[in-house]
Amino acid sequence: MVLTDTHTHLYYETDPVKRAALMNACFENKVDRLFLPNVDVASMPMVFNLADAYPHNCFAMLGLHPCDVKDDWRQQLETIGAAIPQRKIYAIGEIGIDLHWDKTTLANQIEAFKIQIGWAKENGLPIVIHCREAFDEVFQVLEEAQDEKLRGIFHCFTGTLEQAQKVIGLNFYLGIGGVVTYKNSGLDKVVEQIDIKHIVLETDSPYLTPVPFRGKQRNQSAYITYVADKVAELHNTSIKAIAEATTANSVKIFGV
Repeated sequence: MVLTDTHTHLYYETDPVKRAALMNACFENKVDRLFLPNVDVASMPMVFNLADAYPHNCFAMLGLHPCDVKDDWRQQLETIGAAIPQRKIYAIGEIGIDLHWDKTTLANQIEAFKIQIGWAKENGLPIVIHCREAFDEVFQVLEEAQDEKLRGIFHCFTGTLEQAQKVIGLNFYLGIGGVVTYKNSGLDKVVEQIDIKHIVLETDSPYLTPVPFRGKQRNQSAYITYVADKVAELHNTSIKAIAEATTANSVKIFGV
């Protein structure tokens, strides 16, 4: 059995002993594949250092997070974009629109999002989308950009069944994480109605810790087992079947 965490910021842990412990916990729990989304220029070396340390397990992405679309966003994009041909990366991400923290940057967020979608298409890569309180805005961009090259993952999907179906209709997968284990999230009711062929698993570690550790510990990639357990319960199947199906989906997306 192999579990895949399609979205983790495990690289934020820079202490080598603690980082090794986090990776060992992954291996003990059959979490053998971790995809690392970049957020800004400063996080690039952290992503690459972890990918270099575990080349058979950790896979880098590059992108500018919408919350990091600030005054210097064009310079950030220039630096990130220049790195794409220099390194092996597996997606452009995480990118998108976030209207939870700052609505004043919406126009710049949209422009940055479109530029990075262009990178993905030019390089034959999927995109990994961050969408918070901005589904309509994100979807408008995606519909305008839709073609046979546009594909990827809606990271941390927490929307409605109708929104899930729209995402699937655009050839995207739903990234399901710890929120599915939360009692009143409503995400469980959506996930049980979605075919596993449209789902990948993620943690967004160190954020969004699943039950039973929610509110008690920082999230880690090893905890994806709790997400997989919940999805298996919702689909009345085994964690092994969920691991196999969602890992196969991740291979289709990332090509590795």
